[in-house]
Amino acid sequence: MLSAREVIATDPEILGDTPVFRSTRVAVQTLFDYLETSTLDDFLEGFPSVSREQAEAVMKGFYEGEC
Repeated sequence: MLSAREVIATDPEILGDTPVFRSTRVAVQTLFDYLETSTLDDFLEGFPSVSREQAEAVMKGFYEGEC
């Protein structure tokens, strides 16, 4: 399984250094915003450039205090 550090990227040229899913312009915060009112499946449907493995790695990293 991927780690959150492998999945998250920051770059001043992409959303002003906001943490995003690597190789996308999808902010990591968007995942957590979705999870407040919806499901992971809904997030993945809305953001097909993010894989389930990437989203699960971020959630796991957040839960374990990695990110």
